[in-house]
Amino acid sequence: MIRLLIAVFLLLASVAPGFAVNPDEVLADPALEARARAISAQLRCMVCQNQSIDDSNAELAKDLRLLVRERLKNGDSDEAVISYVVSRYGEFVLLNPRLEAKTLVLWGMPAILLVAGIITLVVAARRRGARVPGAPLSAEEKERLDRLLRP
Repeated sequence: MIRLLIAVFLLLASVAPGFAVNPDEVLADPALEARARAISAQLRCMVCQNQSIDDSNAELAKDLRLLVRERLKNGDSDEAVISYVVSRYGEFVLLNPRLEAKTLVLWGMPAILLVAGIITLVVAARRRGARVPGAPLSAEEKERLDRLLRP
């Protein structure tokens, strides 16, 4: 019984992303449909924002999927279709932004933060090591401290 449930779960997990694409959207040519799916997986749904248009059920995602398929039927290359969508919706529509001058900070930020973190740790370790332990309390200071701590 457990094996059957696992098999059903795995089957549904592998098919689930395909539920967003409606049967009326699917192209008759399997090669064009595969290209459309590959392009749709790279484009962000502007409504859901963390899903591709291939996985989203939003109306805008459906419109974008239809736009991608229409451009492919007209003979556009994959890059031409993506460039067209980016020209209309901006770089944000790409799930993986391109490496360009304007996205350099975005791509470089993990490395910058890593280096800044390492520098911070090194400086903190040096400060801690350079710290001179305080001089021991004098007899007068110990007596005063004892008076303050007594209930």
